Amino acid sequence: MTIHKKLAEALDKQVTAELEAALIYLQLSYQLEELGLSGMAHWMKMQHAEELEHAQLFADHLLQRDYTPQIAKIEAPKVRVNAPIDAFEASLAHEKKVSGLIRDLAAISDSVKDFDSRPMLDRFLEEQIEEEASVKGIIDRLKLADTGTGLLSIDAELGQR
Repeated sequence: MTIHKKLAEALDKQVTAELEAALIYLQLSYQLEELGLSGMAHWMKMQHAEELEHAQLFADHLLQRDYTPQIAKIEAPKVRVNAPIDAFEASLAHEKKVSGLIRDLAAISDSVKDFDSRPMLDRFLEEQIEEEASVKGIIDRLKLADTGTGLLSIDAELGQR
């Protein structure tokens, strides 16, 4: 079953956006390792893997609809953090950006009456609500934690993901 060109091109861009997100999370994990927070770094690495999976899900959807994805140019992420809260605020900002992209995809899907893509997009819409809430919760806790045991406790918890 073919897919409307407008939606296919937008989904194709989403594949690249998800790969870019994966690289951002990987870079954030490196920054957190440098700060000695291996649990938080692990959490970011898990996000990295999840974003790669998302890219593949979008690509598979396109391939099943007779459209071959083409990865666009991806710039190396330029993120630098001085404290763990910086990393999670960068994460939240990026998740909000991705949420907007997914909402745009849903709007395009509706406008071209591509109802076959909606179950996948609806799943991503729900997941973005969870992602933003999760990262916001971590930020809230980091704001409450002191730089000693509270921070180390959150680091240990995130390392269990």
